[in-house]
Amino acid sequence: MKLLGKSLHIANSGKLIARSTKTPSPGAIVFNSDKKKIGKVGYVFGPTKQPYISIRLFKSVNRDEIAKNCGEKLFVSKQNSKKSRRRRMRPRHKK
Repeated sequence: MKLLGKSLHIANSGKLIARSTKTPSPGAIVFNSDKKKIGKVGYVFGPTKQPYISIRLFKSVNRDEIAKNCGEKLFVSKQNSKKSRRRRMRPRHKK
């Protein structure tokens, strides 16, 4: 696990906003300081040196508890690269 950054707040949409020094891959699993899974990386936005990260929280996570612990360190797992599926090319019809 790698250090992701610190949690800032929970947005009105219910997503956790964090600040990082690195850009994580979308879909990577996010853990709190107790090494419990709390969500997945959704969007990365803002400046490139210190981006903001939108984290989609799992339903089993207590949002009030996370809101109390704003400023705690978050960690990210290494994302397994999935092979992308190639589309089958359709033959072009001649006119």
